[in-house]
Amino acid sequence: MYKLNFVSADDACQKLMGKFSVYMFNLFDQTAKTSKFHKIIMSDDGSPVPNVTTQADFQSTLPATSDSAVLENDGKIEETRSFYHDADGFHFQPHSRQLTVDYRVTKTVLGVGVNGKVVECFDRKTGQKYALKILRDSPKARREVELHCMVSGHENIVKVYDVYENTYSSLKCLLMVMECMEGGELFTKIQNREMKAFTEREAASIMSEISSAVCFLHNLNVAHRDIKPENLLYSKRSENAVLKLTDFGFAKKTEPSSQKTLETPCYTPYYVAPEILASEKYDKSCDMWSFGVVMYILLCGFPPFYSMRGLAISPGMKYRIRSGQYVFPSPEWDGVSECAKDLIRGLFKTDPAARLTIEQVMAHPWITGCNQVPETPLSTLSVLAKEKDQWRDVQVEMSSALATMRVDSDQMKIKNLSESKNKLLEKRKQRTMQSATFALTNLVVSLHLIYLL
Repeated sequence: MYKLNFVSADDACQKLMGKFSVYMFNLFDQTAKTSKFHKIIMSDDGSPVPNVTTQADFQSTLPATSDSAVLENDGKIEETRSFYHDADGFHFQPHSRQLTVDYRVTKTVLGVGVNGKVVECFDRKTGQKYALKILRDSPKARREVELHCMVSGHENIVKVYDVYENTYSSLKCLLMVMECMEGGELFTKIQNREMKAFTEREAASIMSEISSAVCFLHNLNVAHRDIKPENLLYSKRSENAVLKLTDFGFAKKTEPSSQKTLETPCYTPYYVAPEILASEKYDKSCDMWSFGVVMYILLCGFPPFYSMRGLAISPGMKYRIRSGQYVFPSPEWDGVSECAKDLIRGLFKTDPAARLTIEQVMAHPWITGCNQVPETPLSTLSVLAKEKDQWRDVQVEMSSALATMRVDSDQMKIKNLSESKNKLLEKRKQRTMQSATFALTNLVVSLHLIYLL
């Protein structure tokens, strides 16, 4: 195990803003008659950075081994010294020895985060299973590791156990060993409940866990900036599993003062706060807006804001978010308590200064009295069950939009994705009508932008 040596975290995080220029090229394959998307990432000095954007790309650069490991040692993975020195503002101390000395890495992909993939690995001594996040080394990856290590001691945040620095064929990597979340994503677990009712009390308990994690972050002046169901994972499959927040690829340190300091427009469209759309500076209040969206979906099964025209984030959707236009439609919201609706209203205030803070949320009766909230059955389970296939499509759309909209320059404008129907809401509104939909999945698969800087 290693020791984290954090000194002057505020100063450290302010130095993590190394820039890369990203160029997208739409290369049309005349033979296959399909549109292919590629990216070239250039460093500050104009030299290309190794292009590793998919699992196949990454594994193709690694040595083949007898036990099919992703990162097995065949003499080519080098033990190195730290790639960045303290002068660059990084103060955690990863192992420089080869990760495969301590862990056996498999090809089983557990998930994909903002900056890298997560695969399965096992401790060679104990056999314990862990999740290994593979990050191409960069200032952005360093910031993610630094902040995740900094906050991983909380019970509702995925724990980091080890961090390694290794290289292969000049490709520098950060390898983060985390606890393996066997229970899967929040809404997947709800969908798999079968016939057992999902109640408002259970929703309140879930939001209480999430609020605890967010409160811990905000007290450390860390904004997560990507709170959404896919980043909320259960520790195990049993009913007493703990819900934990993960993926700190968008996280940043904020100023302890009241000034709004976060400027980069990073978001997932269904969870974006009004001040981000308006290109204003924003602060931790953007997390509270996303918190409210997750709570809204948890109580009914569908998002409060959506695109009428099928765009990932259409002008109309932007307007509804900016103006706070949402409803509690019948019959899904008929049985939901007024206390829950009151909390959502406080979270959806368009003025960040008027929006509830995490401290106010923690003091709200719906959270403090989560064990006394009415056990009213919600429509969430039935909506998610009926839309199970479509819900996954919506998640793909969210992730795709997030990747294309993640920019680090205020001069770059937010662009819409190609038009596609929001199948979750279209089917819900017109269940008896047969409507055509545009395929989004092929576009998303082609847009391998996991490492977009």
